[in-house]
Amino acid sequence: MIVNLGYTALLLALLCSFYAIVSARVYINNNKLQWVDSARNAVLSVWFLLTLACLILVYLLTNEHFEIEYVASVSSRAMPWYLKATALWGGQAGSLLFWSWLMSSYTGIMMLRDWSNERDLQPYVITASMLTLAFFVSLNVFVENPFNVLWIDSFGNITSSMTRPDANLMFTPNDGAGLNPLLRHPGMIIHPPMLYLGFVGFVIPYSFAIGALAVGRTDGVWIRATRRWTLIAWLFLSLGLLLGGRWAYDVLGWGGYWGWDPVEIAAFMPWLTGTAFLHSVIIQEKHGMFKRWNMILIILTYALVIFGTFLTRSGVLSSVHAFAQSSIGPLFFIFITVTFTISLLLLFRGWESLASRKTLTSWLSREGMFLLNNLLFMGILVACFWGVIYPLISEIITGQKVTVGPPFYERTTGPQFAALLLLMGIVPLVAWRITTVNRIGHLIWKPTIISLLVPIMSIISGIFNFAALLSLWLASLVFCVTIYEFYRGAIARSKSSGNIFFISLWQLISRNRRRYGGYIVHLGIVFMAVGIIGVEMFQTETQGTLAIEERMSLEDYSLVYKDLDEYPENDGRFVTKATLDVYKNNKLIGELEPRRDYYNISQQRMTIPDVYSTLEGDLYVLLIDWKPVGPQQATFKVYLNPLINWIWIGGFLFILGTLVATWPDQRDRHIITNNKSIAQPF
Repeated sequence: MIVNLGYTALLLALLCSFYAIVSARVYINNNKLQWVDSARNAVLSVWFLLTLACLILVYLLTNEHFEIEYVASVSSRAMPWYLKATALWGGQAGSLLFWSWLMSSYTGIMMLRDWSNERDLQPYVITASMLTLAFFVSLNVFVENPFNVLWIDSFGNITSSMTRPDANLMFTPNDGAGLNPLLRHPGMIIHPPMLYLGFVGFVIPYSFAIGALAVGRTDGVWIRATRRWTLIAWLFLSLGLLLGGRWAYDVLGWGGYWGWDPVEIAAFMPWLTGTAFLHSVIIQEKHGMFKRWNMILIILTYALVIFGTFLTRSGVLSSVHAFAQSSIGPLFFIFITVTFTISLLLLFRGWESLASRKTLTSWLSREGMFLLNNLLFMGILVACFWGVIYPLISEIITGQKVTVGPPFYERTTGPQFAALLLLMGIVPLVAWRITTVNRIGHLIWKPTIISLLVPIMSIISGIFNFAALLSLWLASLVFCVTIYEFYRGAIARSKSSGNIFFISLWQLISRNRRRYGGYIVHLGIVFMAVGIIGVEMFQTETQGTLAIEERMSLEDYSLVYKDLDEYPENDGRFVTKATLDVYKNNKLIGELEPRRDYYNISQQRMTIPDVYSTLEGDLYVLLIDWKPVGPQQATFKVYLNPLINWIWIGGFLFILGTLVATWPDQRDRHIITNNKSIAQPF
């Protein structure tokens, strides 16, 4: 039976994971190369076996094998094939299997790299990464088995297990429950994979760091070997957060994209430490400084990845994003405690050897600014971490559940985000080692004058909110300084090479993709900041009940209620859809159709907004209630979200900049010719 094949693949994957760990340990003891090669082959075998298990589960989902407990819980006949396939990560057991498969893919690719320069690290990298993978596979094997079969006993009770209990018959429901309506969205196809790729990707640099600590290497080779692994993981995690915000905006029906939900924060925290790490390792690569700090950051990032997965899957948090209550919570807690303790013991053992030969000469230097940048990220992390765990601590001590809402996060993190923006505007102008105030002033006065035009124009247009004016000025300052840096570099290169400006600009970026890719990321952050400022500080809303042909207004927009239609869909929904004409300054500009979907099987409602979008902002309309009998009336809630689309535009630039920074530049290619193993990213 194909189900038994899937479960057998899981069991063999777990055994191969342990074999890889044992073989790596044998190599450490006797230094015979065949043992580490055997461990590598075991790692590749794990990928093959987990790939087989995933394919079998996807087959069961798409072919409606409802006798399988997992299939019956997340799939249904009415779902389209692509949602049936993506239901692989739509439930607890399947998403754990998908997590493990992605992890095995990373480790499998890692094993194919040239290890000649890091042979002493390889067995420890295998051990650390495969211990993590073995833990997740064991959850599937022993606790959350996606291949459990439904059985019905002589008393009519339904149970599930891999083996048939005595006197039990297989039970096959006529249909499955299907995915949660919130998950029946295109975001389901891409958001979870991006987020998981970001999460599991950070296991690779962590494993190299543990290897460096274990063998006592302080030469930074683990930093060079994992630089692009870290960037790729950070890219996927950033993309996952961005897509999650867009998904929330489309389906949650509250007019926003980020609600400071505990599970959102659980994914955001490793992004904070990962971002700090990416900035800090630049100092170690250039000057051999912050070795201890970088070890702390990557250990903390790994711990937060596991902690975030624990929060999402244990059921301890109330969130629309969290999985149901599960018995895996204590196992996660034990694993986090053990791995974090071992990591700290290794760190303390190698603490003296990680001491930097060079010291920070001045806070007014690029090193000092990067350290301030890191401290601000840590400050935001502390606020987020406390906001997440405080309700848990309160419930344990007092027995009462409390909620930490958005106001807490906005007040504690807002000033720190503003300080980060200010640093982004200053750091490009600061030299290494030490910089004088006069030099910074000489470089920054032109961008500052230009940036002041933004708050001045805002005041002229009637905006007097001090926080908004300050935020807009900081964003415009970063934009002007970043563009100025591109301009200065291209002009200098044009003078030295004799090429025209745009050719020189292209050559400038091509020769130092890491630096200028980072600048493009900064431009993306500026645009995102503008969108966030627009929504958070200038969002307006209204609500009203309209009869046919009645009108409601919000600032320059007005809506006229035209019709209400109710009809069933083939996928098991019953749809109620309203039609409204949209006017701006009394001119007809379009039509919106907000709706409410009722899912018959799960008996859940979904409020689906309709949006009129421009670069100026979104008109976001929700159908709240209706009266189909008698005088036809409907209640609508309307949000005007100024500048929100600049968040998505900024997100595109953000991703583009990361791709530019990840791609090897000419200096990397030079390193490849001299030391092939250092430069190879995979």
